[in-house]
Amino acid sequence: MVSNRLTTTHQSYRAQRVLHGDTWLNDAIVTVTEDGTITAIEPFNPTQHSDFIDLGEVSLLPGMIDSHVHGAKGCDVMDASHDSLNTMSQYFASLGVTGFVATTVTAPVTKIRAALQQVAKSKQQGVEGAEILGAYLEGPYFTEKNKGAHPTEWFRDLSVEELDNWISYTDNHLITVALAPEKAGSLEAIRYLRKQGIKVMLGHTDASYDQVQQALDAGASGIVHCYNGMRGLHHRDPGVVGAGLLHANSYVEMIADGHHVHPAAIDVAHRCCGSRMTLITDAMSATGMPNGEYILGEYTVHMKDGVVTTDTGGLAGSTLTMPRAVNNIQKWLNLPLEQAWLMASLTPAQSLGLQDQFGTLEVGKRASMVAIKSDFSIVKTWVNGRLVFKAQEPSQEALCI
Repeated sequence: MVSNRLTTTHQSYRAQRVLHGDTWLNDAIVTVTEDGTITAIEPFNPTQHSDFIDLGEVSLLPGMIDSHVHGAKGCDVMDASHDSLNTMSQYFASLGVTGFVATTVTAPVTKIRAALQQVAKSKQQGVEGAEILGAYLEGPYFTEKNKGAHPTEWFRDLSVEELDNWISYTDNHLITVALAPEKAGSLEAIRYLRKQGIKVMLGHTDASYDQVQQALDAGASGIVHCYNGMRGLHHRDPGVVGAGLLHANSYVEMIADGHHVHPAAIDVAHRCCGSRMTLITDAMSATGMPNGEYILGEYTVHMKDGVVTTDTGGLAGSTLTMPRAVNNIQKWLNLPLEQAWLMASLTPAQSLGLQDQFGTLEVGKRASMVAIKSDFSIVKTWVNGRLVFKAQEPSQEALCI
């Protein structure tokens, strides 16, 4: 493992094919500056290119971004620990994820504050794998119906003053806030957060179609883990799902693990929202771990065969990985690899307003990228031009795992 705090020299990489934007370029060279910026993507020419690293028979793609994730490998954002965030980041890098948004859950204010403060500290300190892009405040501004694994005793009323506090705790690295749009003051809160450059997602809600439409019109960016924790789609009551799928400015988070949403329902959503569909994991600490009991926020939850539930049997986060999500989407929707992959790289980058830096491999963007073999095993992962993961031989990190 190479720390992403180490600098690399100006370097060129040759790959069997490179996903340049949304188009494959065969036998190509990607050149990266010392500060991690892509300066050239071009066909390999033996008369012009002599100083390069030959990656061999691999495809070079943009790194994936998990814009909604709570934990992995026995660690959780709510641990408020640099070691936990660093362990998560290293694990994500091994799966081809180059950036993630560290996501909280509903809990006492002191615990949320500690988690947000640690995310800011760890982002500034730096982690060894996938970089921390910022913090995602999921809760405590939800309503009881469709609460999911969020304890209602810690739900709170919306307050601009309190939102300012959350922002200050993260040293202005709070980039997403989730809330229920039926709560009093939600439109004011949405407008205020948008002025601060913070994305607002709508979830754990029983809002009506009209309420969601108004929230999206006010500047909300989309819906949290579509179909889950919200009023569903009914032919006389389109609900949260209907509004989120139809609104032109709504990004649609999707947990494509086969447990949270049926593949056919994902197909329906994709036909409505197309490239607005954003693959997320909503993963928690049991991800990458054996069956057993784990902590999610204020709950003890149970993981068996990859499915995490509360004592009452409700789903409590997931153990999904981004590579599995891409693999599932590609198979279920019969999509080419590049289209499924961009739902895990470009779309989340766009939803976060980071598409000028990440999401695709293009000149001027950051060299956060992944090399994979034809069997979809992850060979290498770079974050901002720095090698942060190199697979052992033979490769153990397969895309389909």
